Amino acid sequence: MIATLKNAKRVIGIKQVTKAVKNDLAKCVYIADDADDRVLSPLKELCRTKNVEMIFGSTMAELGKSCNIEVGAAAVALLEGDTVN
Repeated sequence: MIATLKNAKRVIGIKQVTKAVKNDLAKCVYIADDADDRVLSPLKELCRTKNVEMIFGSTMAELGKSCNIEVGAAAVALLEGDTVN
């Protein structure tokens, strides 16, 4: 499932993911289990409000690696038009 992020149309990072969800561009949001919940709480609430699927179960390092970046990612949004496998 997380392997789909490598070549998918996506945005990385809390600010960019929040922006995508606000603009109704996010199909689903991957949220790292080890990210600071204090920072992620507003994003989680926004996803609930906008009925955007949230997918948990990955670490920041795993999300970063799945997106071909060398740092961890607290959140990644898969954008509309791509499929989740």
